[in-house]
Amino acid sequence: MSKKIIVIGGGASGMIAAIAAKRKGALVTILERNPRVGKKILATGNGRCNYTNMDIDIKNYHGENPEFARYILSQFGADKTIDFFEKLGITPTVEEGGKVFPMSLQSSSVLDVLRMELEELKVETICDFYVKSVKKIENGFIVRSEKGTSLRTDKIILATGGKSMPSSGSDGNGYELSRSLGHKITNIFPGLVQLKTEERLLKEADGVKIIGNIKLANHGCILREERGDILFTNYGISGPPVLQISREALELINMGQNPVVIISIINDRTKEELREYLKKRFNYKPKRTMEESLIGLINKRLIGIILKKTEIDRRKSSENITRVELEKIVNILTNWEMKIIGSKSFPSCQITAGGVSTDEINSKTLESKIVKGLYFSGELIDIDGDCGGFNLQWAWASGYIAGENAALD
Repeated sequence: MSKKIIVIGGGASGMIAAIAAKRKGALVTILERNPRVGKKILATGNGRCNYTNMDIDIKNYHGENPEFARYILSQFGADKTIDFFEKLGITPTVEEGGKVFPMSLQSSSVLDVLRMELEELKVETICDFYVKSVKKIENGFIVRSEKGTSLRTDKIILATGGKSMPSSGSDGNGYELSRSLGHKITNIFPGLVQLKTEERLLKEADGVKIIGNIKLANHGCILREERGDILFTNYGISGPPVLQISREALELINMGQNPVVIISIINDRTKEELREYLKKRFNYKPKRTMEESLIGLINKRLIGIILKKTEIDRRKSSENITRVELEKIVNILTNWEMKIIGSKSFPSCQITAGGVSTDEINSKTLESKIVKGLYFSGELIDIDGDCGGFNLQWAWASGYIAGENAALD
């Protein structure tokens, strides 16, 4: 007889797990708390769905044991993901940084083809079903909803997601279900999230965006450097480069460390080059005030902030600037250091860092080492990736491998 499998969670990982299991002959049911499956997919890639990356590497993944992801990603990498979706109707297009999008540039396209495949395979999908408990019984499991409905199944795939974007249905329920079945959950915190800084003057620059460099440092050691659009906000900083360093920054804070970010507003010149350029620039119009002298070089709303930080009178003429004051301006334009004090919360983050401990999951099959017949996939596991399609790749790969193995006797 075919194995009965219940997939708890109808997101990216849950849907592909159901497809993989059904293709192997299992009787599959998806239980989804929302009125429809795949809600979170629509928000990925700013609505364009960056569904994988051509340069998948284990270095782009994090967790207590990122090596856990190596085998799974080797079995279902970017090439297999692209092939899988192309056969469903998604024509890929590759952009800067190896990011792969559907040629339609619509997240809805990816969701549509997954839904169509589920329908064609006759995978049962039960929506508005919030799982309250999962109980292990002899030769199977009993799943109960908060409304009291009970379902029996041979195997379970937990694909509930983490706590990021709770409006999509990811409220952390999967962690409670995992704990109830005996699994350990590592420390949970927001990943790929905006950072809060101690720099109070940034409130005056709320909404200002620059193209710059940002470095994450701790005890004088540079840990990571990213470049791109950096957005100053009333709470701190945002933008793709900030999201990329956020996980490591928060991990340090959770360890009691005091990491800082170093932002270069002007990064196409060395300090020496910038110093000489500013001398020449100020000599062009020596009677202009310092406030006027920086117009056209940096965003106008940053000028007052920089002069306050350097304690230079904005009304002072550029011809009277001292060597020390010039050096202060050069330093802040190339190395503006800010202490990180935290981040925005789960509703703002793109991924959850932490999850079900990989020590208790088989790295080849994704079956629980504690409960036979229980499998895990996606964000629920203590594996998370960088921006750029790496998290969806983990969702697809872990979901597919979990689905195939769950369908086996």
